[in-house]
Amino acid sequence: MLQMSVNRESGGARNSPFAPKTLAQLREGQSGILDRLELPDDVARRLMELGFLPGHVVVPARSAPGGEPRVYRVDGSEVALRRETASRIILRPPSRGAAKASKP
Repeated sequence: MLQMSVNRESGGARNSPFAPKTLAQLREGQSGILDRLELPDDVARRLMELGFLPGHVVVPARSAPGGEPRVYRVDGSEVALRRETASRIILRPPSRGAAKASKP
C-alpha cells in the first residue's frame, strides 16, 4: 500500500516575510512572539496560566518520535502541546530587525 503526504500550504506562505504565522509553523529553535490565542475560553485561560500570554517569546523545543506532542518553552516553563492546539496560537509578524537581532 502506498501512502502519500501532501503539503496543502500555498506556495506563497513559505516565501512570505511574515511566515510562520502560528506556533505550529515554527521550527525547532526558532522563536516567536505570541499575539493571540484562537482557542475556546477554558483552553486559552489554562494556557495563559502556563505563560502563553501576548507579547511573550515562545520557542519550540523537542517533540515526540511521532511528531506530537511538541514541547514549547515559554516564560521559563516547558509545555507540551498538540499540533491542533499550536496551530490556533497566532504569532506576531516579525519586525524587520528582529531576525538579525535574535541570532547570537
